[in-house]
Amino acid sequence: MLIYDKIYGEFDITGVVEELILSEPVQRLKEIHQGGASYLINKEWNVTRFEHSVGVMLLIKKLGGSVEEQIAGLLHDVSHTAFSHVVDYVFDKSNEDYHEDIYETVISESSLPRVLAKHGYDYREILLDETKWTILEQSAPELCADRVDYTLRDMYSYGYISLAETQRFLQDIVVINGKIHLQHIEVAEWFVETYYKEVIDFFMNPLGIYGGDRLAKVLKQALNKKIITKDDFLTTDDQLLHKIKASNDQEVVSLLGQIHPDVEVEVNEQEYDIHQKNKIRLINPSIWINNKFVSASDLSNYVKEMNEVALFKAEIGMYVKLVKS
Repeated sequence: MLIYDKIYGEFDITGVVEELILSEPVQRLKEIHQGGASYLINKEWNVTRFEHSVGVMLLIKKLGGSVEEQIAGLLHDVSHTAFSHVVDYVFDKSNEDYHEDIYETVISESSLPRVLAKHGYDYREILLDETKWTILEQSAPELCADRVDYTLRDMYSYGYISLAETQRFLQDIVVINGKIHLQHIEVAEWFVETYYKEVIDFFMNPLGIYGGDRLAKVLKQALNKKIITKDDFLTTDDQLLHKIKASNDQEVVSLLGQIHPDVEVEVNEQEYDIHQKNKIRLINPSIWINNKFVSASDLSNYVKEMNEVALFKAEIGMYVKLVKS
């Protein structure tokens, strides 16, 4: 299988990874939008979980990670439900971890264990202990393949950064003791700035917040009226929408109709319809300099200031007023 990725370039993929990519659980992710309801408000916000999952796998491969870690990277988001993190607001999961709660069940009940066993792998050894995959996952505020990919992918796809900038960043990465670090503070400053464009400017975009809030209300009502079940969240965005629309329930369909590209909202802390706080996400890469690790914030006041501003904005949240429905 020849894969061309807009961030990482061209790769020849064979064996177990190729078969996993072609499996139904991974193919389903092509129809799961990473930004939740955002694509219903702005059709350009259309990056999928499939693109991100394959991207994480390719980044791990590019950085010299093992086949096992590539598999873990490819499958790390396979339990994401339709509309991704919108489900966390449906079930009041403030840590935005519903997909993690159901991960083991989704994996064990899928075809993935059989595919892995066919190639001599035990899914439990690869997929149920992410702590062994140190390129794939690290606790914030460190860098990891997951965090790097969704930042670069979204910000490049939506025109915030250039391909040349992403390549300069990738060339600066060094993997030491199985962990991602950078080598120059200027590159770290760029990534921190880019990361906050992602988690503050994009994740907390007022239109995106409006779309996610309204869709969560739709899904809650549809669940309460038994139009949909929890199992339906493991279908796709379009399949879930189709089932809701096909119910012809006037109240639910009318509420769904409030999510469209012509909606207008504004930030208004005094008169607001929605106040949302997202999970706090901070970043502070480690720099490998003079044969030791130094936190970027210890080398750069700019990084320190960006972190302080991001924390302040995250703690306050976003106040959104509907101007035109």
